[in-house]
Amino acid sequence: MDLVKMNASTGADGSIMLSESQIKLANISTTLTRLENMGENTLLTGRLMVDEEQTEVISSRVQGRIEKLFYKEAGQSVQQGQPLCEIYSESLLTLQQEYLLTLRQASELKGDRYQGFVTSAAKKLMLLGMSQGQIDQLSKRKVSSSTITFLAPASGVIARIDATEGQYVSEGSPLYRIEKLDKIWVESELYPGESAFVKIGDKINVKINGFENVPVEGVVTFLSPEYRQGSQIMSLRAVIINKQKHEFLPGTQATVILSHSEKKVIALPADAVIRDAKGSHVWMLEKDGAFKPRMVKTGLENYDKVEITEGVIENENVVVTGAYLLYSELVLKKGGDPMAGHHH
Repeated sequence: MDLVKMNASTGADGSIMLSESQIKLANISTTLTRLENMGENTLLTGRLMVDEEQTEVISSRVQGRIEKLFYKEAGQSVQQGQPLCEIYSESLLTLQQEYLLTLRQASELKGDRYQGFVTSAAKKLMLLGMSQGQIDQLSKRKVSSSTITFLAPASGVIARIDATEGQYVSEGSPLYRIEKLDKIWVESELYPGESAFVKIGDKINVKINGFENVPVEGVVTFLSPEYRQGSQIMSLRAVIINKQKHEFLPGTQATVILSHSEKKVIALPADAVIRDAKGSHVWMLEKDGAFKPRMVKTGLENYDKVEITEGVIENENVVVTGAYLLYSELVLKKGGDPMAGHHH
């Protein structure tokens, strides 16, 4: 953390007065204490997996020959609308020519009847895999093409390539398998004593390696109905939303956090509690606008909160960000034992 030079005035009781600009500069914020649910945590080792329900197989809509593959290696990322492959198809060429003829007739003869023929011809092209944008381009160019470029229907990762350049394919032949990553699974193992803490539909917190500072929420969608053969282990699966640039990748290690034995307590963010050799203290915002340290006793702790069992009551103003800077300022001004006189 970068320390901010505050030039604050310090009272004999350890209180610190700051101007509004100093408070803003030091990023100091407070909250009113209140009772909230907090429980003990059980931590499970987990791993991110592909959501198999989000996997899409891309198949050829036409009979023909693969002219070009735009993705030749599994593991590459692909965005929706990007070209996947180009296929030569005589049947496609025939249907495009029919569409252009129908378009020309509708233009010359007018009438809703002929416009209906155009719509019908366009639908046939779409059934062969042409997108609306490609059909619009064909209408504008008025030149048929014997090849079609298949576009990615969704963003994700190329999991498998089932075709090669020069290969002849039939209608329905698999070309690619794309794993969509908008949602991702986290899977973990449960022992008998842990299975009582969770059920399907529960929300859980997951800390993902590389993103530990921001636990993400998952929803439990599967609990194995029986123990794994030869063991006392059950499987747990939860779904995580992964739309932020698909930053969570399959294979990443994670920690699944199961909260249980919840009770109503006064809890503060872990960063609000300063610990030293003398114990734990928090910073209070007094009615006169001064910040003053107060010794506290702590209880339960989880990944981001600490229970305060003594020293703070409901509806008191406690510093939740910037507490360490206030403590550093007190140490600079008083030195030695800055919390002398504040002990229980």
